[in-house]
Amino acid sequence: MRTTVLLFLLGLPLLNSPCLGADSGTPGSGRSRTILFVDDQDILYRSGTRRVLHPLQRHPANPLLPGRDKPWEAAIAWSSVYRDPAGRYQLWYQAFAGDESRDRTRRCTVCYAESADGIHFTKPNLGLFDYNGIKDTAIVLVGNGGTSDRYGVSVVVDQREPDASRRYKMAYFDFTRDHGVEYPGLNVAFSPDGIHWTKHSEGPLSRAAYGDHGDPVPFADETKRPWAVPLSMADALDALYDPVREVFAIYGKMWIDGPDGGMHWKHAMGRIESKDFIHWSRPQLLLAPDDQDPAWVEFHTSPVFFYGGIYLSPLQILDRATHGGVVDIELATSRDGLNWQRPFRRPFWLARSEGGKFDSGSIFLCAQPVVLEDEIRFYYGAYSQGATGSDDVKLTTGIGLATLPRDRFAGVQPVPRSDQPTLKAPLEKIGQVTLKPIELTGVKSIELNADAAGGEVRVEILNDEGRRVRGFSREDAIVVTGDSLRHALRWQAHSLTNLPSGSYLLRLHLHNATAYALTIRK
Repeated sequence: MRTTVLLFLLGLPLLNSPCLGADSGTPGSGRSRTILFVDDQDILYRSGTRRVLHPLQRHPANPLLPGRDKPWEAAIAWSSVYRDPAGRYQLWYQAFAGDESRDRTRRCTVCYAESADGIHFTKPNLGLFDYNGIKDTAIVLVGNGGTSDRYGVSVVVDQREPDASRRYKMAYFDFTRDHGVEYPGLNVAFSPDGIHWTKHSEGPLSRAAYGDHGDPVPFADETKRPWAVPLSMADALDALYDPVREVFAIYGKMWIDGPDGGMHWKHAMGRIESKDFIHWSRPQLLLAPDDQDPAWVEFHTSPVFFYGGIYLSPLQILDRATHGGVVDIELATSRDGLNWQRPFRRPFWLARSEGGKFDSGSIFLCAQPVVLEDEIRFYYGAYSQGATGSDDVKLTTGIGLATLPRDRFAGVQPVPRSDQPTLKAPLEKIGQVTLKPIELTGVKSIELNADAAGGEVRVEILNDEGRRVRGFSREDAIVVTGDSLRHALRWQAHSLTNLPSGSYLLRLHLHNATAYALTIRK
């Protein structure tokens, strides 16, 4: 937007689950589960391999929702999505009208669309809020009309909530009066159906910083600048339910101070949490740009989702110096939601397109994966230019879709050549991955998610001392070839039921192939 206040959106449960990826058992737990090779958490060691990111792929029908389709939608981008148990897609998106609106509360609104297939969306004429005299709109929430605009829409669908009127929870940024004094920060609203929303009467629930670049840091006893709040969550508020800690969490933009000590230098990742979506903890700074980044890198905002026992963040990498502040998407990972790694800085997980398209300037990925049988869907809003210095009403904007084959966030593949002195001879595109001990008692099948279209994979079993088990060696393994999300692992003369009870090491022998995940089923 034209101001520094820019929000991205996030949310949570898919397929009517209160917490996506709840089956997050650890190796040796004996639970049926999927091990993702996005990091080395479940890997004992690997030889002659490298990890590769699997980029998201744009849907050919993009943009699914074009901007400027309605008078109140001069620019659209940030979105939040939920697929209900019946398969209906509910999409909330931010619509910016700016000065074209005659009512300050309608300058930046939340609109609603729905779809049966997740591709073709309709915008119902709800008649809840008018716009410049137009009664039939798809607007479901308006701003307070304070000093600056309401931004964002981050919806969490909480099926555990006993109060049906609060099943849908929304977090957003706005200017709210508290005891007669206006403050910027976190506001929330509740709904029984995602359409009819009631704003919580109090706010802001977490005060945010708002000001100019280089503002001095306030003194501990200073009261004249209530909007100067160091280490606050700023204006980007992306919510989810954290199934590990059993709390709601908000990740997003946190301003850090500059080299001269002035405020509002760069955006970093911050976090707050709450048991009830109303009372929130003090913000905690988690991640900031570092020495490996070019000087221009900052995080526009940092939404998070939980999948397969891993916290994943589609970090919005902001470059203010290019075309009004362009934004690309980088994938970051964490095992506890607090300590983050950034192993995939290049290439981007989803990079801007070319040729002046709606997503050639800035991408705001909605971190609410819709998990289908064979693919994972990520919706995103986008601008044709930058997000922090362009004129919204002159942009091409829209909501798009990018997809990922199921569980293929990143994979492990052999390096082109291994020629260490300890090898008897150089190896070409050969590598192995040895997993940590896994309890295989009662396991009926193991499936490998791998692309072996140009090579092969053989999987052998070793005991917990690292010795090969007869009948389950590499030579006994039936060769895995081709590209499949569910290669069945088998051996020539034995099955998993022939294994004595206990823990074992699985070793993947890769020849010009990439392994993405392993699923162990009971």
